[in-house]
Amino acid sequence: MKLATFIAPGDERRVGVLIADGRIAELPDFADMLSLIEAGPLGLEHARSVASMPRISHRMAEVKLLSPLPRPTRLRDFLCFELHVRQSRANRYLFGIGTERVDPAKVEIAKVWYERPVYYKGNPFSVVGNDAEVRWPSYSRIIDYELEIGVVIGRGGRNITNADALAHVFGYTIFNDFSARDTQYVEMQGQLGPAKGKDFDTGNALGPWITTADEIPDPQNLDMTARVNGDTWSRGNSRDMRHTFRDIVAYASVEETLYPGEVLGSGTVGGGCGNELGRFMKDGDVIELEVSGIGVLRNRIVAPHVREVPALPINVLQ
Repeated sequence: MKLATFIAPGDERRVGVLIADGRIAELPDFADMLSLIEAGPLGLEHARSVASMPRISHRMAEVKLLSPLPRPTRLRDFLCFELHVRQSRANRYLFGIGTERVDPAKVEIAKVWYERPVYYKGNPFSVVGNDAEVRWPSYSRIIDYELEIGVVIGRGGRNITNADALAHVFGYTIFNDFSARDTQYVEMQGQLGPAKGKDFDTGNALGPWITTADEIPDPQNLDMTARVNGDTWSRGNSRDMRHTFRDIVAYASVEETLYPGEVLGSGTVGGGCGNELGRFMKDGDVIELEVSGIGVLRNRIVAPHVREVPALPINVLQ
């Protein structure tokens, strides 16, 4: 099933399930997506029943999709794709760190990265959904996207084993972890962060809905694509994760309880951001992220102070 949070005609927030005729059926027994997730198997059974015999439904054109989880219980983002790490660091010269591009194969990666799935905690208050405007912060002129998959936790737990990890997954969504790339490079000289390179209102997009785990038999084989203004910029596949979805769920739960409604990001697929490609966005650009089995997450950049992409390289460290 595909489960969504949306604004119905009449300006009321609803939870719904996509049905066969392309409409969305309301699930009136649930106040929000979190209550549906917390209901566990019985909640999913109820949603399937409604999908087969909907009482109230709407054409998609009549509703406004929100983030399926407008405020995740907690938001973490991992760093699971080696190619992304290598290519991002190879291009740091674009921001005045070094004078030329480094061969990605020669980039040194800390041993710990191979040993454990490192992550940072994001801001669950800055989440938006499909077709939302992403309002770029005034302190940044380098606008970047990140092509990721988000795991939605359905059943909580602590010290979850790798073998049991996927049993705790409710479903999967698309995650665009927007990055104020110039600010990020300045801040991370301080050996902590990211901070304002990631933390700004509308900076995390999730959607367009949650595809339940039963519809994703192999989450490690999902095609991932990014388009800017209809032009394909990025292609990848979740099979290239050094640390799998099982790994990140298990690691996040080490001596720490996971709760329903948490979102764990896969990290950016190799080639899945402008930083790796040496090209960035500007005001008015439309970014679409597509993941097989899930759908398309679309957002528009609003950055009146960035009418054109600044010429690169630039030295943000001066």
